[in-house]
Amino acid sequence: MQNIVNFLKEIWKYRIFLFELSKREFYMRYVGSLLGSVWAFVHPIIQILILWYVFQIGFKSAAVDNFPFILWLASGMIPWFFFSESLQGATNSIIENRHWVKKIVFRISLLPLAKIITALYIHLFFVGLLLLMFLAYGYKPTIYLLQIFYYMLSMIVFVLGLSWATSSLIVFFRDIGQIISMLLQFGFWLTPIFYSLKVVPEKYRIIYMFNPMFYIVEGYRDSLIYHIWFWERGFQTVFYWIMTFVCLTVGGLLFKRLRPHFADLL
Repeated sequence: MQNIVNFLKEIWKYRIFLFELSKREFYMRYVGSLLGSVWAFVHPIIQILILWYVFQIGFKSAAVDNFPFILWLASGMIPWFFFSESLQGATNSIIENRHWVKKIVFRISLLPLAKIITALYIHLFFVGLLLLMFLAYGYKPTIYLLQIFYYMLSMIVFVLGLSWATSSLIVFFRDIGQIISMLLQFGFWLTPIFYSLKVVPEKYRIIYMFNPMFYIVEGYRDSLIYHIWFWERGFQTVFYWIMTFVCLTVGGLLFKRLRPHFADLL
């Protein structure tokens, strides 16, 4: 508990630095390209439109639970984009910021968080766009919308713990980046983003409970579509936070153990 308190104090102490670093990361990623940072928003939109076209126009997918398929699809795709973008960025945060590793006065365990904040800027834009889409279809915001921030925070904490492990391991094994990319592709298909869990045979549904992004994707849809509070999914909520605590603990210990060797390998 004391470690958590100390880490929160560090976040507050370096809050301005984190904000500036995340802004710099965002703009530097697309420097030199014609459209610049616009690509950060174009790519996800194109992906959503492609999946919408393939499944609704191509395969004639009907509305899910009497809800427009495009809204149902976007409600699952947008949190997945944030998870994928933040995890891949945070994984590379140490090797992309070599100059900070030797700064004794700076706690480099905050570097993955800076990458997550960078991805958060894009995510907030798409959440706003999603709300406009709902309004365009005639759906008004409800009080359940507020719990999107709970699921957003839940995802950030989980990715932070996971990225402490991946960002420290990639210093020693550069193949970790490719492995993460492959696992994310696999995880995309194992998360009910463009299909309903109802089409999965009941005996296999328990497998999805071990996928933390299942909890998040369903949570976004609960907030926007089904109007279910997170505490109403008691078992899933407890299980998700157990997985998150394990990730934070293991990731934190691994980062602390490998941290002294970073400077020698970068």
